[in-house]
Amino acid sequence: MNLCMLIGKIISDVEFEFIVNSKDISIAQFDIKLKNNSIVKVKAYNEIADWCYRELTKSDVISILGKINSNMEVVLYDFEYL
Repeated sequence: MNLCMLIGKIISDVEFEFIVNSKDISIAQFDIKLKNNSIVKVKAYNEIADWCYRELTKSDVISILGKINSNMEVVLYDFEYL
């Protein structure tokens, strides 16, 4: 199992969409900038996506726990504000 833990600042708006004909119902996407200036795309699904859309805003600094998918994006499992 691949598991990653990252800390970064949200640098984009949280985009939210509903997915049709998929096992996942909703998706939230945003970009974070790490301390070494790398930019990582983060995706969250279903209940976590709903929560991200409601609570996260651009310029929040968060710690995330997730996995890296085949497109080199992080699929979010959990996060907390710093």
